[in-house]
Amino acid sequence: MTDEPSTIQPWEALERLVESKDAAAIESFVRALPAGETAHTIARVDESTQALLLELLPVEAAADLMEALSDVQAADLIEDLPAERAAAIVDEMASDEQADLLAELDEEDAQAILDRMSPEEAQDVRRLSLHGPDTAGGIMITEYLSYPDTATIDDVIKDLRHNAEKYTHYDVQYIYVISGETGQLRGTVRLRELVLSVGSALITSITLAELHKVRVTATLDSLEDFFDRHGYYAAPVVDEHDRLVGVARRSHVEEALSERADKTMLRIGGIIGGEELRTMPMGSRVVRRLAFLAPNIGLNLISVSVIAFYEPLLAQVSALMIFLPILSDMSGCAGNQAVAVSMRELALGLVKPFEVGRVLAKEVLMGLTTGVVLGLVLGVITWLMRGQAYPYLGVVVGCAMVVNCTIAASVGGTIPLLLKFIKVDPALASGPVLTTITDMCGFFFALTFTKVMLHATGMG
Repeated sequence: MTDEPSTIQPWEALERLVESKDAAAIESFVRALPAGETAHTIARVDESTQALLLELLPVEAAADLMEALSDVQAADLIEDLPAERAAAIVDEMASDEQADLLAELDEEDAQAILDRMSPEEAQDVRRLSLHGPDTAGGIMITEYLSYPDTATIDDVIKDLRHNAEKYTHYDVQYIYVISGETGQLRGTVRLRELVLSVGSALITSITLAELHKVRVTATLDSLEDFFDRHGYYAAPVVDEHDRLVGVARRSHVEEALSERADKTMLRIGGIIGGEELRTMPMGSRVVRRLAFLAPNIGLNLISVSVIAFYEPLLAQVSALMIFLPILSDMSGCAGNQAVAVSMRELALGLVKPFEVGRVLAKEVLMGLTTGVVLGLVLGVITWLMRGQAYPYLGVVVGCAMVVNCTIAASVGGTIPLLLKFIKVDPALASGPVLTTITDMCGFFFALTFTKVMLHATGMG
C-alpha cells in the first residue's frame, strides 16, 4: 500500500524556492498567494529566508509584498535590509503606504531610507508625515491626475495615452481640474465623461457641477461620515487655501478605521507599547506586556486589602468566599458594558468629556435596574446553596450585588469621559481603574453587610 504524499505547506514551498534562488519562480509564487495567506506564509519562514526573499524579488514585486503585509510586519522585514535596497523597494510603494511603513521604523533607519529615495518620492513622504495618521492628510495618496482648467479634453487624453504605463499604478477613477494660476481645486471629471466628450472642448465643460471635497485636517470620523453620505470611490483633499494636495480613497478610510479599532482592542487588552506580533524580539514583547501588568500588582493589592481587613469575619462566615468572585466578576461585566458605550459615544462625537453629569444620571438608573435583577437571582441561588447554615447570606449577597452594579455602571460610564478630559487614553486606563474600584467595592459591601447582619442577628 502506497502512502499518500504529504501536503507541502506554502511556507515550506517558499523556503525551497528561496534556497534555489530562482527569482522568477519566487515572484510567481508570491504573487499567486491568496491575499489572506501572504502575511501568514511570510511569518512562518525564518529571518534569513525573509531577508534573502526581499533581495531576490524584483523591486516592484517586493513593494507589492510590503503593501500586502501589516505596517509592523513590513517594517520588521525591511529594517534588516541595506538602506539602498530598502529605498528602492519603498520608492515603488504607494505614497500613503510609504509614510505608514517609515513611521514604524526607528528615526535613524527611516532617515537612511529617505536619503536614498528619489527626491520627489522622499518629499511626498515627508509632506504626508506632517499630518496625523487619523486625518485626511495622513491617509491620502499623492498619486492622482490633475489638469489645469485651460486644458482641452484632447490635451488630457493625449497625456493619458503618453503616460499610460506610469498611470496604470494610479488606479484612476476621477480626474481633477485645478486653477492654472493658484492650484485651487475647480472640479472633478469622471473618466467615462472624458472618453465620450468632444475633444476640442475645455475640460471644464464636463466638470461635475457639485464639488465635494475634504480638508487635509479632516478627522477619520468625519471622513467616515463623508463616504457614508456620498457614494464616491475617492475624495479630493485640499489645504486651507483650497489647493489640491491629495486624494483620500474610501478603501483606505475603511482600512484606517479597522486599524484604529484593532489598536483600541490591543490597548484595552493591555498591549500598550504599540502593536505586538509574535515574530518580534522576545525582549521587546516582554517590556510591552510588563508595562501594563506590573502596575496592576499595586491595583490588585488595593482590592485585596479590603479582604485582609475583614479576615477574621471571613473565618467566621467562610461560605461568603464562594460568592465574592461572582460579585466581582458580574459587577466588572456591568462596568465594562458602560465603558464600551461611553467609548463608542466619544468616538462618534455623541458625548463630550464635560458631560459627566448626564452620563452618570443615565448609568445610575441602568446600574440600579440591572443590579436589582441580578441581586434577586444571586440572592435566591445563595439561599438555596447555603440558606440552612446562613439564612441571611442571600440577602447580604443580593444587596451587595445591587449596590456594586450601580457603582460599576456609574464608574464605567464616567471614567472614559474623565480620562479623556485629562488627556489620558481611556482605552488604556479605563479597564484597570474600573476593575480595582468594582473589586474593592464588591468586597467591602459584601463583608460590611455581613458584619452588620451578624450583629443584628446576635451572631457576631
